[in-house]
Amino acid sequence: MMDPRTIDAEALRRMLLEQPDPTPTRILGLVVGVGFLLAVLNLVRQGRLREEYTPIWTVVGVGIVILSVWFDGLRLITRAVGAWTPSSTLFFFGEIFLLVLCLNYAVRLSALTLQMKCLAQEVALLRATRGSARAGDEEAGAPG
Repeated sequence: MMDPRTIDAEALRRMLLEQPDPTPTRILGLVVGVGFLLAVLNLVRQGRLREEYTPIWTVVGVGIVILSVWFDGLRLITRAVGAWTPSSTLFFFGEIFLLVLCLNYAVRLSALTLQMKCLAQEVALLRATRGSARAGDEEAGAPG
């Protein structure tokens, strides 16, 4: 017989998934999502955020708003991935998003580093060519 003090893991998981979502949490999520969307649009309008990044951050903001309004959707995703709580699902997907974002910036940084190296080599060759041309002009124009 099972000790009454022990809790069945599956029952605990079910209890965590079926807890009611507190209204203040939903309101906070909604405010954060809408505020984030407004901040993204304002940064694009001011020219501080390039338009190519706008879709990514807009999707993030809309996702926050949708999950704040439709909490059952978050529970559905939590069950689908096998997580215990909706907050752990959000944390997991947030971490995946940050990893992808870091990889994207690493690829861009690598490309810019290569471009910088090529430009530095071109400038060095141009300076060397200009320097040898000046030296030739000085020798040709010097009285003998």
